[in-house]
Amino acid sequence: MFALNVVLLIAGLIALVKASDVFVDAASSLATRLRVPKMLVALTVAAFGTCAPELAISFTSMASHNVDMTLANVIGSCIVNILLIVGVATLVKPIEVHERTVKRELPLLVIVTGAFFVVLNDSIFRGKPNGLSRIDALILLALFAVFMVYVFMTVHARKAKRGRLPKTKYTMKQAILFIIFSIVVVVVSADVVVDNAVAIAGALGISQKVIAMTAIVIGTSLPELTMTVGASRKGEFDLAVGNIIGTNIFNICIVLGLPTLIFGGFESGAFGFIDTAVVLVAALSYYVFGKSNKKLTRREGIFMVMLFAAYYTYILIV
Repeated sequence: MFALNVVLLIAGLIALVKASDVFVDAASSLATRLRVPKMLVALTVAAFGTCAPELAISFTSMASHNVDMTLANVIGSCIVNILLIVGVATLVKPIEVHERTVKRELPLLVIVTGAFFVVLNDSIFRGKPNGLSRIDALILLALFAVFMVYVFMTVHARKAKRGRLPKTKYTMKQAILFIIFSIVVVVVSADVVVDNAVAIAGALGISQKVIAMTAIVIGTSLPELTMTVGASRKGEFDLAVGNIIGTNIFNICIVLGLPTLIFGGFESGAFGFIDTAVVLVAALSYYVFGKSNKKLTRREGIFMVMLFAAYYTYILIV
C-alpha cells in the first residue's frame, strides 16, 4: 500500500504540472479571443476554480463544528499563496507587475485583508474573544460584491478594440473546454496528492499537527502553486499575479464568509493577532514589492520564502 501511495503521489504531481500548463495557455487564448485583459481571467476564472479544495474543506469543517480547521484553511492558504507561492514563482523568474495592478488590484487585496484582520481580532478591537459573527461575514461578502463590481466595470472599460486578433494557441471553444478540463484535473490531482501525502506521512510516523499544517493547507494550495509558477515561467505575469490576488480575496470573503453566514458565528482561541498579522504583512509585502520598480525580484522572493519559513517554524514550535 505504501508503494501505491508513492506512485499515486508522483502521478498526481505530474498531472498537476501538465494540467496547469494547459490552463495557462487556454486562459491566455480565452482572454485574447474575448478581447479582455488576461488579469481579469486570472482574477475570476483561475482564482475561483483553484479555490474549490479550500471551499469544500471550509463547508465540511464548519458543518462538523470544526471552526479551527476552517480558520487554518483560510489563514494558511492566504499565507502560503503569497509568501510561498509568489516567493517560489519569483525565484523561478522575476515577476513584472503593471502600473494598473499596483493602483487597483493590489490595493483591493490589502483592503480585504485589512478588514479580515479587524473583524477576527475582537480581543483587540472589541474587548471580547476572537471570532466571527454573521455581521462580520456580511462585511466580507459585501467587500466581495465590491470586488466583483470592479471586475465587471473593468471588463467593460478595458475591453480591447475591434480589429484583427493576434494568433492564439486555441480557438475560443477549445480554450473554454481546456480551461474546464484543466481546472477539474488540477483540483482532482491536488486531492490525490493530499490524500496520499497524508497516508505516507502517517506511515512514517509524522505527527497529525505537522500533517495538517503541511499536507492539508499547503496541499490544497497546489493548484495555485502550479498555475502561478507555470504562468511566471511562460512570462504570463498578469495570470501569475491575478491568480493569487483573486484567490486570496475569494478565500477570505467566500471560503470564510459564506459558511459563517450559513452556519452562524463562532469564537476561536487557536488563531489571533500573530496569524492574521502575518496574513496582512504578506498582502502588504505583495503590494510594496510590486510597487517598487513594478517588479517582484528574486531578492524579494527570498524574503517572502524566509518569512513563510519563520512563521511555520513559529506555529510548529508553539
